[in-house]
Amino acid sequence: MADEEVYTIATRPAEDVQMEEEPEVEEPEKDVIEKPMVLRVDAKEEAFYLQYYSGHRGRFGHEFLEFDFQVLDQGRSALLRYANNSNYKNDTLIRREVAVSPVVVKVLKKMIKESEILKEDDAKWPPKNRDGKQELEIKFANYHIAFETGRIGSLSDVQRSDDPEGLRTFYYLVQDIKALVFSLVGLHFKIKPI
Repeated sequence: MADEEVYTIATRPAEDVQMEEEPEVEEPEKDVIEKPMVLRVDAKEEAFYLQYYSGHRGRFGHEFLEFDFQVLDQGRSALLRYANNSNYKNDTLIRREVAVSPVVVKVLKKMIKESEILKEDDAKWPPKNRDGKQELEIKFANYHIAFETGRIGSLSDVQRSDDPEGLRTFYYLVQDIKALVFSLVGLHFKIKPI
């Protein structure tokens, strides 16, 4: 214990404190994280409308999934309308309307911009057939575009088409939008108030 250094701590304000200084530790350089590119998407600046339909007529009648987003009140709010008709086991038509905020519209606009679907053309996509059809209509800024194609069961259907890149863009965008719609409708109607 004789070799140990003794530290004294002041107990009164006038006393000096004798402590060994800790060696300075060099902090590793932090990687500079660049901010991601900001896409300016303002719901109030641009008119916006999106409609999706997927359906067919089969042994259970006309079965379809349809939804649309409409901006209301100069962009202060929007309306999501959802319809799902499956006559399997005598199911009935399900209709829902959900008011959504401008943030949801901004997310949709961002999804559309990032997908670059507005640059695509459906001329080489598979036409509608007895298995059904899909339609996507978008009014966005100066664009008003409508796509129509046959039902897509999997990515292998996309790869076999004459325009796999364009159809893949459509396929992934539709999957993302459907996931958003199902989440919004599910959250709005399945959560029970406390």
